[in-house]
Amino acid sequence: MLSPLGNFTKQDYLRIQKDETNWGTFTRQPREHHRLMSRINKNVILALLTLTSSAFLLFQLYYYKHYLSAKNGAGLSKSKGSQIGFDSIQWRAVKKFIMLTSSQNVPVFLIDPLILELINKNFEQVKNTSHGSASECKFLCVPRDFTAFALQYHLWKNEEGWFRIAENMGFQCLKIESKDPRLDGIDSLSGTEIPLHYICKLAAHAIHLVVFHERSGNYLWHGHLRLKGHIDRKFVPFRKLQFGRYPGAFDRPELQQVTVDGLVLLIPKDPVHFLEEVPHSRFIECRYKEARAFFQQYLDDNTVEAVAFRKSAKELLQLAARTLKKLGVRFWLSSGTCLGWYRQCNIIPYSKDVDLGIFIQDYKSDIISAFHDAGLPLKHKFGKVEDSLELSFQGKDDVKLDIFFFYEETDHMWNGGTQAKTGKKFKYLFPKFTLCWTEFVDMKLHVPCETIEYIEANYGKTWKIPVKTWDWKRSPPNVQPNGIWPVSEWDEVIQLY
Repeated sequence: MLSPLGNFTKQDYLRIQKDETNWGTFTRQPREHHRLMSRINKNVILALLTLTSSAFLLFQLYYYKHYLSAKNGAGLSKSKGSQIGFDSIQWRAVKKFIMLTSSQNVPVFLIDPLILELINKNFEQVKNTSHGSASECKFLCVPRDFTAFALQYHLWKNEEGWFRIAENMGFQCLKIESKDPRLDGIDSLSGTEIPLHYICKLAAHAIHLVVFHERSGNYLWHGHLRLKGHIDRKFVPFRKLQFGRYPGAFDRPELQQVTVDGLVLLIPKDPVHFLEEVPHSRFIECRYKEARAFFQQYLDDNTVEAVAFRKSAKELLQLAARTLKKLGVRFWLSSGTCLGWYRQCNIIPYSKDVDLGIFIQDYKSDIISAFHDAGLPLKHKFGKVEDSLELSFQGKDDVKLDIFFFYEETDHMWNGGTQAKTGKKFKYLFPKFTLCWTEFVDMKLHVPCETIEYIEANYGKTWKIPVKTWDWKRSPPNVQPNGIWPVSEWDEVIQLY
């Protein structure tokens, strides 16, 4: 009997089954091919992205090395071998700070005494170091908690923006503000606050940015770093700060650019002079509040004669200051001139002279000729260098300049006086004192730091009360007899002109 499939044999059935299998395989191939192509496309895209990212990264590295490092002073040595010390936290903090200030055009300069001292000792090496030639970190990597920089506030154009960028770069910054002392003499403005210090910490190292302000005597001043109640006392070891323990005054430094440990920095052109200023920079303000109270109780003398005397005394003081500065002689406001500064922030109009003090060890033999050349002839000379020297010079408008020389003993200091008619000697005793800067009649001048002790020695506890009649031989509470000059020495120790 024939099969319903006709002559369809078993072999034919098996062959058909095989063909169906092959057909099934053939029909699946387009789907597998599609998956394969998708996988290939993804790999190509990933490879292209990786290549593009690598190229961009290489461009960034090239840009940083050849542009930013040159601009911001971050270039490092190209010499062979490893660079020693450049991974220190101190160097990295300074590098980042310099990059920050350079990008914001903030003209900071290095004032850190430790680093400046090292630079000064190796100045020839530093001067001859070209950008990017350092192979060893010799200066900025020395162990320390702070690195001190400074800027002149009037040159700072974007303070708030700089502060935000510093924090975005990873710095934790603390801003110290206080009242502007330049406005203390103006009631309506005396509460105005100004920035005095910034402390920006990066990891375990901090940058201390000292803000210098211009004063009318053409010098730079920084304020006291006084911590207010809300400030974290553990933010940094504040007691180790080199600047800010008290207000300070400095000559305006001329700056120079140097490369230090691969970083381009500005430093004082005369680092020796700046370093000499640091330990003697303490500044004392005139007491404007007390001066206003004084003039409320004792009316100021604004007569024509008083105004004319103050003008002449100011000019005489300025001339004397310039002359002594050229000689390199330290001096300070003494006697009535010091009292006028401390009590009323002005020259006492009835004092009729200008009084200065000089340590006898600072005496120079050409001081008389220097004043003569400045237009101040010698009026009298009492005593001698070894004992009770006093010089008086004649200024214009009958205003004279008195210079008293001070001698140091074990537990006190003293200056001498001589009575011309009798040859009697007098000694004025003072407790030991040091010198601070102040501003007086638009000048940066020295006064005794221990001002109240100095004034009370000379004028007693009642120094706040004006006394117009004064006998220099009897009135001062610190005066005592000191013998008499031998007649044979009178020609030497009593010279009147």
